[in-house]
Amino acid sequence: MLARKSIIPEEFGVPGLASRMPRKPVFRDRVNKARFIAKNGSCNLAHKNIREQGRFLQDVFTTLVDLKWRFTLVIFTTTFVSSWLLFAMSWWLVAFAHGDLGQERDRELDLDPGRHNRTQCVTGVKSFTSAFLFSIEVQVTIGFGGRMITEHCPTAITVLIMQNIIGLIINAVMLGCIFMKTAQSNRRAETLIFSRHAVIAVRNNCLCFMIRIGDLRKSMIIGATVRLQVVRKTTTPEGEVIPIHQIDVQTETALASNSLFLLAPLIICHIIDKNSPLYDLSAMELQCSDLEVIVILEGVVETTGITTQARTSYVSDEIQWGHRFVPIVTEEEGVYSVDYSKFGNTVKVTTPRCSARELDEKPSILIQTLQKSEMSHQNSLRKRNSMRRNNSMRKNAGGSGGLRRNNSGLLSPKVQFFTPTEGGQNLNAVT
Repeated sequence: MLARKSIIPEEFGVPGLASRMPRKPVFRDRVNKARFIAKNGSCNLAHKNIREQGRFLQDVFTTLVDLKWRFTLVIFTTTFVSSWLLFAMSWWLVAFAHGDLGQERDRELDLDPGRHNRTQCVTGVKSFTSAFLFSIEVQVTIGFGGRMITEHCPTAITVLIMQNIIGLIINAVMLGCIFMKTAQSNRRAETLIFSRHAVIAVRNNCLCFMIRIGDLRKSMIIGATVRLQVVRKTTTPEGEVIPIHQIDVQTETALASNSLFLLAPLIICHIIDKNSPLYDLSAMELQCSDLEVIVILEGVVETTGITTQARTSYVSDEIQWGHRFVPIVTEEEGVYSVDYSKFGNTVKVTTPRCSARELDEKPSILIQTLQKSEMSHQNSLRKRNSMRRNNSMRKNAGGSGGLRRNNSGLLSPKVQFFTPTEGGQNLNAVT
């Protein structure tokens, strides 16, 4: 038995209407992942299962510089104390072999009193403690004068030469390590600051990604350059998963010149065009994405000539759509003044919520948005002007009423003059 056809056509049924209705895009919740670069510039990366640990010992100096301060100070102290103890043992052995120690010398004098005038290798070294003190005096060139080496013992002269050479090497390495740790380039990077948030707004009729950078010191960064990278997890058409895919982002400043003149805080602008990884992202999709924008500022320190690098990153929660940085540079009495208290302040501006691709496909969206913004701005100006006009009229009305009251008080009062008449009490009032 054939099924009876419905009276309503299929295209007007519930399934047909549902298939033709435009569906809103469904966005999944963004998974909170660890950021690749922290806000202070440190890399959030842990190295595990390194089998070739000996490679670090091949570059001892760099390893010592990269160590933390507590480990460096422990190694510094241990190295010097060990060298003093080692050569103290050498001086004690020289004195013991030559018979200069206290007990050995007394025993030899008892057996052969004629050896009383024999010269010692090191005068004043009679025990291990005195040998240790003499080792410190030799290596750090203190020389108190109580202990000294003589020219009658070639072995002692050889030990003296070896200790001087080894002591100079230890001093050069350890002091150089301490100097490099105190003069590291990341210390200069502490005064290179970035805005807390990044913004996306329209500039020169283009959707742009912008950040603000600044330098707190008066000494400049020579040849400063800024690089932007987008780090995200991607999957290739072949199915390969790249957990940290780094995509270079071109900045507007890099297109114009090779370096920045970082005299005052600058706004670094990236135009979101077809080559940008942000080209297909709208305001809603940006909040659900797991991308991270890394900013790298490099340059040469003017005072030391050392290359420094400052880093930071912005995740999707730290990117404000439809905001713009407020100006912080003003001219006061012939001097340009920078107000760093407003360094990261932003203000809302009218910005389309769609992606840059949609703006390129439909330029009317941007025109309509700008027209609405202009109309709202004009309406606000009209309301403000009307409110000012009403306030001025009220003030004028209040002022005129007061003047009237004051003038009424100044009017001369009426005065009546009474004149007697014949046969009656008629009074004529004269004003």
